Amino acid sequence: MSIHIRPLDASDLDAVMEIEEASFVEPWSRAMFAEEIVQSTRRYLIALEGVTVCGYGGIMLAGEDAHLVTIAVAPGHRELGVASRLMIDLVEAARDGGASHLTLEVRESNEAALELYRKFGFEPAGVRKAYYTTEDAVVMWAVDIDSVDYQRTLTSIRKEAS
Repeated sequence: MSIHIRPLDASDLDAVMEIEEASFVEPWSRAMFAEEIVQSTRRYLIALEGVTVCGYGGIMLAGEDAHLVTIAVAPGHRELGVASRLMIDLVEAARDGGASHLTLEVRESNEAALELYRKFGFEPAGVRKAYYTTEDAVVMWAVDIDSVDYQRTLTSIRKEAS
């Protein structure tokens, strides 16, 4: 499968909303995405197979820290490396934006996401009680994403995802 990653723009929102609604119990609204993608501290990307949007993700830059805001893959494209490809480019966007560390929250029951994040060097750092309406979130951090060692991790994941 040939995947191309590029910045998300307003013309992609219909496809993004389909994936969002198929992926999350509490999906964001189209208006939330429209507000997010124009902010200077945000980087949103989409994954394309041909002309089909098959995934998206976004980060928020905050000095030396970046926050993975969202990532989702269309149901028919899951477990094919799309999330890894998006994560590689999101980590690189964070690094390019001056971040040394990356954080996120994830549903404690989302084993697939937890596995993906561990692959990218994220480690649990705490729990946010009732972060989601129905459950707690695990707070995870990947530190020193600007290091040579972390670059080796990315290179290894990139080879695996190709």
